[in-house]
Amino acid sequence: MRARPTPLSRRRFLTAGALLGTTAVVLPLAAACGPGYETAPDELVPLLEQARADASAATTLASGGGAAAELAKQVAAARTAQADALQSEVDRLNRPKSSVTADSGKAAGLGDLKERLEQARKQAADLVPSLPRHRAGLAGSVAAGCAALQQLSPELGAGQADDDVPPPQAGPLPQESVTALQDALSAEHAAVWVYGLVTAFLPGDFRSGTENGATAHRDRRDACERLLSAAGATPVATEPAYLPPKPVTDAKSAMVLVATAEADAAAAWRGVLERTDDAAVRTVALRALVGSATRGTSWRKEAGEQPAAVALPGT
Repeated sequence: MRARPTPLSRRRFLTAGALLGTTAVVLPLAAACGPGYETAPDELVPLLEQARADASAATTLASGGGAAAELAKQVAAARTAQADALQSEVDRLNRPKSSVTADSGKAAGLGDLKERLEQARKQAADLVPSLPRHRAGLAGSVAAGCAALQQLSPELGAGQADDDVPPPQAGPLPQESVTALQDALSAEHAAVWVYGLVTAFLPGDFRSGTENGATAHRDRRDACERLLSAAGATPVATEPAYLPPKPVTDAKSAMVLVATAEADAAAAWRGVLERTDDAAVRTVALRALVGSATRGTSWRKEAGEQPAAVALPGT
């Protein structure tokens, strides 16, 4: 561990300037007069402005009443929460605004909201590979949140999110990325176990959902293990059993448990996004985050949980 440098006091600074000449003093002072923040426009501003416009459009649609009103309210609330999170991050860096101008914020119906959510999901997902780590996690959550909203209804695009895990590219990874992947693997082991447990408490018409969910988590588990092995790490093993937060006694508690497992997996995969710079690993993590967000929405909806769609999955 390297020793921390001794802070440069004002007295020592001025003494050094006297010894080295006036140039040593003038240059740091000139640098101190700079803007103090990034001069390039913030890449999150287009996401922020579109989120505000979408929230406005959904609010207007909700005010008209009718069958679409309740869905529009949920979209408005979630997109507002996403916009607020993006605003906080944009304000933190104090960058100049970009020239992007959002639309007028009007929606003709649920079909228009569907198109907006699809565009916003792609817009956020496209930024994930290149953003700094903490911002990649935020953008990933926005993309997953839009996919979760779509899962609320076929009119919004339920079932259209692409969450297939691509074949991971093997390679060395830093220890912090390995640790994050181990956490994700633990969450995937638990999710596979949960899907096996709840089959005994759910009616037969849920069989397709449990089988598809278990298969998806096995795929993610296998992808984690391959990435970890290629990085020279030993993948964590599954536990014989896991302790649910609450006892599972009926169909409702089983649905809540599955939704909880999906939320835990989403949090673990956002953690991967925030602790790796590897584009291939980020792609795996984003797809997994989106998948858990959409499945979690379906299970929360079946269980009667509100809100059914979480605005920022994995947060």
